[in-house]
Amino acid sequence: MRGLVVAIVLASPAVLSAQAPRDFTRERDEYAAWLATAPNSPFAAIAQQPIAAGLRLGPADADIPLDGLPEHRVTERGGAISLEGPDGRRALARGRPLPLGRYTISVSGAPDRGVLTVFAGSGARKPAEYFDYDPSLVFLGALAPPEKRGTVKVLGVDGIETEASEAGTVTVRIGGVPTRLVVRRIPTTGTEESELEIYFRDATNSEATYPAGRFVALLPEPEGRYRLDFNRARNPFCAYSAAYPCPAPWRGNAIAAPVRAGERYSGGGLTQPRPSPEGT
Repeated sequence: MRGLVVAIVLASPAVLSAQAPRDFTRERDEYAAWLATAPNSPFAAIAQQPIAAGLRLGPADADIPLDGLPEHRVTERGGAISLEGPDGRRALARGRPLPLGRYTISVSGAPDRGVLTVFAGSGARKPAEYFDYDPSLVFLGALAPPEKRGTVKVLGVDGIETEASEAGTVTVRIGGVPTRLVVRRIPTTGTEESELEIYFRDATNSEATYPAGRFVALLPEPEGRYRLDFNRARNPFCAYSAAYPCPAPWRGNAIAAPVRAGERYSGGGLTQPRPSPEGT
C-alpha cells in the first residue's frame, strides 16, 4: 500500500449549513464549561509526574510538595495503584479524579507506567476562545491504509505517553494545496475505548493558535466514510498549564495554509514547551 493516497472530499456548501450543528455547539459549550469549572480541568493542574518507584506527596521535601497536606505515598504494583496516608491505604482507579484535602489527584497511563496529576482549585481561568464556525473546513471521505502498520509511542492531548497504533492517512485540500495527514488510534485513559486522532500544525500557530499545534478527531460516518471537522480542533493540555509536557509534532502533519477553525490561543499557558520525544 506504500504511496497510496486517498483524498478526503470537501463536502459541498449546499450540503453543509453555514450554521454550526446543534450537537457541535452543545459539545463545544460543555467542553468550555468543563475547562472553566472542573476540579480536574487542565487549567487547575499544578504537577504531573510518573509514579515509577513511588511518589511522596505533601511535605516540603516530597516529590510533589503540597502545602497543608500531610504525607501521602502513591505506589504502583502489577498495574494496580494505591494511595497511602494518615487515613490508611486505598486503591486509585485510572481516569477517576479523587479529592485529597484541598487538592484533586488523578492517575493516567498504561499499566506499570502510571502518571499522577495534581490539581488545585485556586487561580483564575481564562475562558476558552474559538474561531467562528467555518463549514468549508469540514471534510468527508475515506481513510487510506497506513504505509506501515504497527504502533508508536506518542504523547496524547493530556501529555501522557501512550502506545498509539497507525490507523492510516487522509488528504485534505486547504488553500489550494493538498496535504496528507497521519491518523493514529490513541487509547482513552481509564477505558477500553480509543479515538482516531490527528495532531497537526498549520500557519496560525504562534499567531492565533497554540505554537505546538492542535489535535482533531477523525469521526466515523456511515458507508465507511469519515468526517474531519477542523472546527473541533482543540489545544493540547500544555496550553493551559506548564505541568503538562507538550507533544512533539507528528512528522509530515503540517498544513501550509492557515486553519482558522477550532480552539484559539491567546497566551496564559506555557511560554516554552517542555522537550519531549518525537512520536515518530
